[in-house]
Amino acid sequence: MSLEPSSRPRIYLLPGRDKRIGHGHPWAYSNEIRMDVEAKALPPGTIASLHRVDGKPLGVGSFNPHALIAFRVFDREAQRELDAAFIEAKLRRALDLRRRLFEEPFYRLIHAEADGIPGLVVDRFGTAVVVQANTAGADALTGAVLAALDAVLSPEVVVLRNDSPARATEGLARLVSLAKGHLDGPVEIRENGAVYVADLLAGQKTGWFFDQRDNRAFVARLARGGRMLDAYCHSGGFAVAAAAAGADGVLGLDSSEPALALASRAAEANGLAGRCSFRRAQVFEALEGLVAERERFPVVLADPPAFVKSRKDLATGLRGYRKMARLAASLVAPGGILFVASCSHNVDAAAFAAEVVRGLVAAGRSGRIIRAAGAAADHPVHPHLPESAYLKTLTLHLD
Repeated sequence: MSLEPSSRPRIYLLPGRDKRIGHGHPWAYSNEIRMDVEAKALPPGTIASLHRVDGKPLGVGSFNPHALIAFRVFDREAQRELDAAFIEAKLRRALDLRRRLFEEPFYRLIHAEADGIPGLVVDRFGTAVVVQANTAGADALTGAVLAALDAVLSPEVVVLRNDSPARATEGLARLVSLAKGHLDGPVEIRENGAVYVADLLAGQKTGWFFDQRDNRAFVARLARGGRMLDAYCHSGGFAVAAAAAGADGVLGLDSSEPALALASRAAEANGLAGRCSFRRAQVFEALEGLVAERERFPVVLADPPAFVKSRKDLATGLRGYRKMARLAASLVAPGGILFVASCSHNVDAAAFAAEVVRGLVAAGRSGRIIRAAGAAADHPVHPHLPESAYLKTLTLHLD
């Protein structure tokens, strides 16, 4: 498909459906668009211009006639070329911000709409980058993205982690491949003074959860001098941070053997193997066992994978968060700290907080919220997409 402005298809909004887009929202839904024969025939990811019913241009972006979010605006100038130069300018702006935020090259460099490239995620791991195209439009621009990355960063390794569930809703295949360089295994990253290990080819998401950076540092300070339970510890981000900050001992629970192996490697790399213990377990079963044994920890945290992956899972997922909060709260020593998180896009902050409170009540505990937070600053939120603030965390001091 051509990216030249003169050859682009035109997509028209229905009468009266232009106000939200006109005010800066980057999406047009399928029921807002004139889905005529020509529009329906366009391949997913087609670069097109968006117009009001009277023909006034509203911008340029990607179009997928089969998706609920049918049009994603990349630029308000309808004649803008979406080429490597366009992507390069976005990368340089994003890079300037990250360099102001972080001293070392380990962060999310592009966070989709908020960084001006809808559907695209780019995480930086020193000389390696992981690219994830979650929409047909972002996927269509892969060549331009790779060229722009070479111009801006000249990375030694580029991994295409195109295996996210979101791709299925866009009609895209799910696969992982190396676009540049080679990897002999997991890579080391540095965060808040500690060393971790990330599997860029097979780890969850892009291999590391940069979004919890600030929350890991906050909880680590609270864990000094005591024991901590880290439920859903994955590759040891919270556990190793706490041990490095002075926790006497950390028990990490997770069901993934590969993730636990990475956590153990991180503990060893920081000289903390004696303070960190990792156990493979189904987390709810393990928590119930610890409750039955009347175990108590000064700090307990639970940072699970998404319990609500689609709207149809909402009721079940909310009950899961309530159960998680009940079990975790039951394991907190009097005067201790409870940290809980949800990365489910379909659960808003109010609903998550309500389930946490219900879990506290069911556990017979009381306390106070001392911090409510989201993702780190390398995960900005588009001002017209508050729902993209997917990460919710609560830190509580329990009586």
